[in-house]
Amino acid sequence: MNVQNVNRGGAPVGFLSELSQIEASVVIYMRLWCDGKAAQQAVWNDFASNLGTDRGRKAIGSLEQLFGLCAKHGRRPMMRHSVNCKCLGADESCFANFVRAATEGEHEDALLIATLLVRADFAPLITSLASDVGLALKQMALRHSGPVHDTHSTHPTLH
Repeated sequence: MNVQNVNRGGAPVGFLSELSQIEASVVIYMRLWCDGKAAQQAVWNDFASNLGTDRGRKAIGSLEQLFGLCAKHGRRPMMRHSVNCKCLGADESCFANFVRAATEGEHEDALLIATLLVRADFAPLITSLASDVGLALKQMALRHSGPVHDTHSTHPTLH
């Protein structure tokens, strides 16, 4: 695969502040999840404190499976910006739109977007997982008026 094509997925296409709360949250959680065990623990803490231990564990399981399947069966590596970056990359925008569509019951659109992310045979599975994650994020958002995990208060980093 051409390296230039892989890097295009990280091209800034907007800002996190332009996304809905659920879209921004899924992007931030994806960034955190990819930052390692300590950041994954922060994600777990957010889910458990907002959803309770049992519901939080189920939501984290769906989140982990979703990210894992996208990484393992992705059409190419998904590019992401750093956790504190205020920019939104092309791949992140696609992923946020995918989760939003799955959450809002736009099943056909979500399936179509899923085929851009992973092999077609995994599209139904990740669409179901995205719906589960999105609904958990929606439930968490109902408990807060601001972002579920607020990284906007820190200074942005360079790419």
